[in-house]
Amino acid sequence: MRFLHTADWQIGMKAQSVGTAGARVREERLAASQRVVQAARDNQADFILIAGDVFEDNAVDRVLVQKTADILEGFGGSAFIIPGNHDPLVPGSVWDHPVWKSSENVCVLREEGPVELDGGFLYPCPVREKHSGKDPTSWIDASSDKGIRIGLAHGTVEGVHLEEPDCPIPRDAVERTGLDYLALGHWHSTATYAGSDGTVRMAYSGTHEITRFGERDSGNVLIVEIPEGGATPVVTTLHTGGLAWEVIEVDVREEGDVSRVRQTIESMDSPGSTLVQVQLAGLLAAADRAELDRIEEILEARFLFGLLDTSQLSPSPEDQNWLSSLPPGVVRDAGARLCDLAASGGPSSDIASRALIELYAMVGEVSQ
Repeated sequence: MRFLHTADWQIGMKAQSVGTAGARVREERLAASQRVVQAARDNQADFILIAGDVFEDNAVDRVLVQKTADILEGFGGSAFIIPGNHDPLVPGSVWDHPVWKSSENVCVLREEGPVELDGGFLYPCPVREKHSGKDPTSWIDASSDKGIRIGLAHGTVEGVHLEEPDCPIPRDAVERTGLDYLALGHWHSTATYAGSDGTVRMAYSGTHEITRFGERDSGNVLIVEIPEGGATPVVTTLHTGGLAWEVIEVDVREEGDVSRVRQTIESMDSPGSTLVQVQLAGLLAAADRAELDRIEEILEARFLFGLLDTSQLSPSPEDQNWLSSLPPGVVRDAGARLCDLAASGGPSSDIASRALIELYAMVGEVSQ
């Protein structure tokens, strides 16, 4: 048995944090869905499993529901879906759309209970509420069933540090239920879990397209092959994401550090499909202030989206020669006072630091 495991498509997500690039981000989620289907074809998968959160929520445009179903229909083989906590099975949900009833090969699994497959069984765990403290796999007892036994669930594996985990799933769920493999959704990064014998039989595929900055290993699907019941699954990761979300974090300490950040950004590949978040912290030399403007220009001109965060950047207290270039009198005195406030560490130091950086900029503009 060979199948493709995916989850957390979140079709219809707003992506408001990236401004006008949000439209491209939303489009790419549908494009990635098409790449998932193509990956299933290329790898001769018997079927596709989607472990919840196909949609961002139950209020998404119903045209998107139709488009998503059409993409899955294009696979030609069976695709099995469970609702997740973003799109739970409630009255008026996306799963009430007529397209699911008319589909010949896309099946929304609405009930707990074994589903017979060619060569085994599928044990679905559909989600019926946004938040739940119940283990969705608790009903499964596959130990006496013949063939290959696959679980499909959406929740948080024990060990993820949350005060109140949604749909908690024990680490020993596979051993307890007698499954050969448990396909999980809910967390966006690809992650595998080995049992007591060291065999991986439980995994998060992660989302098929990265959703935000900081996701560890997203934009993937898993191809899972199991020769027979009880055999070791062979789990292969395939990348289906089309956009790159890059975070550049630099602690600025010396003159030239910001220039090196700018050079790194200039050398990045595929800027038109890359979103970049640059976070600078530390001490900014006056001579490097103009580099901040260059970085912002490059981010805006070349990249799908770019954000420069200098909220943790302060003017270097040892680099005050530029103060002598200020007009004598009130302006120079104000600059000196801001330097003292920025170095004080008091309640006004952050505001003073921001003001000093702006004063750096003004000096640079006048001197050009």
